[in-house]
Order: sequence, then structure tokens, then C-alpha cells
Amino acid sequence: MSEEILAGRNSVTEALRSGRSINKLFVQDGIKGGSVSEILGLAKTAGVVLEFCKSERLDKLAGGLRHQGFVALAAPIRFHSLEEVLALAEEKGEAPFLLLLDELQDPQNVGALIRTADAAGVHGVLLPKRRSCPLNAVVAKISAGAVEYVPVVQIGNIPQTIEELKKLGFWIAGADMQGEDYYKSNLTGPMVIVVGAEGKGLGRLVKEKCDIIVSLPMQGGVSSLNASAAGAVLLYEVVRQRRVQAGV
Repeated sequence: MSEEILAGRNSVTEALRSGRSINKLFVQDGIKGGSVSEILGLAKTAGVVLEFCKSERLDKLAGGLRHQGFVALAAPIRFHSLEEVLALAEEKGEAPFLLLLDELQDPQNVGALIRTADAAGVHGVLLPKRRSCPLNAVVAKISAGAVEYVPVVQIGNIPQTIEELKKLGFWIAGADMQGEDYYKSNLTGPMVIVVGAEGKGLGRLVKEKCDIIVSLPMQGGVSSLNASAAGAVLLYEVVRQRRVQAGV
């Protein structure tokens, strides 16, 4: 599975109008006139990441297609809405269980976390539109196809999304080295596990919005685990606590 290349003003315009998920839009430097303003306006409204570049790079990206100054990378999967994810949880008779990735850039970590989310019964993965790894062929390969089974929801502002989830009754648990030991926390009920970006962890505002901050005790020579390993431990702690609560 790989990103689909959309080249040309008409192709890009129709993709944006239809709500097609676009990972990035490449625009020729200094381009003006015609439908340029409309395309840029649609991209801005949709929150699509723009990159301005020289015509030579567009030629290479388009692979011989006539690009007219615009080349888009379309996501290889269909994104879902939060409403669809919540309906799925209700259909299964389960308390909703979500994973939110706070600006993760490494496709290895994103793919591994999506694979673990599928195995742990997560109902949906929340992925910001900006400053996140696109769902490309590398992510698909690392996830072992799990991207086809775990609904992925694209979100805008993360702190605002967290506030909306709280209003829906979710409990938000962020992973950070400064938190309390994860096994001391109550991770049952409607739950969102938030995993921060590689190297920097949770953003300040995101951390402030979390209900609880949890950490993994580190007893060896290294000070932390990578995002996918830490996320996997926390996701399965939710599974464990739910099973204990249910008497399974």
C-alpha cells in the first residue's frame, strides 16, 4: 500500500472538494492565476499541509503526469469519523478505548502502535493532521496490515480534541516520564491513552489537558523506552484492568 499521487489542478481540486484525505500538497513556487486561489483555499480549510517547491521537484513527484503546479499525496486508507468509532464500541458493548498519537513522526513507531492497538482491541487511533507521520507504505508494512482494521481518525487541534472527548465522558491518560507508575492508576472506563512524540514526549498544552500522567518505572541503564514500546505496555495495562474488573 502506498500514497496515491494526484497531479494537476482538476485532480487536486476534486480530491479536496470530495473530502479525500490528503497527506500533503506540493505547490510550485510563485504560481498565480486561474484556480490557484481556490485550490489553496480548499487546502487551508481542510487543514492540508502545504509545501512550496520548484517545478523540477514537482516534475519528479508527478512521474511524467502534467501537474500544472500542483501535486498531492493522498492517504492510502479511508479515514473514519469519531462518531463511527464510538458507534463501533457501542455495537460491541464495550467502553470506548482510544489511542491518541501526539505528533509522532517516525513511521516505525506509528506502524507498531497501530498494530498493537489492533491486537489490544482499541476502537480507534486519533492522528493529528499536522506534524504527524503520514499513513504511507512504511506505516502500512510495519503495522502488518492493521491499518485496514483499526479505524484511524484525523483530528485538528489536540488540546481541543481532548476537551471534546472529556465532555463525552472519556478519561485521558498521558504517557510521560514524570507521571505516576502506570499500574497504580485506574485505567478502566472510557479511556484515551496519549503517547507523545519521539524525543520530546507530550506537548505542554496536551500534558496539561490530561486527567492523569502515567509512566513506566525504569530500572536499567536507559532512561526511557521508545514510543511504540511504552504505548504497547500502557494499552495492555488497560486490557488487563478491564479484564480484572470484568472478572475474566
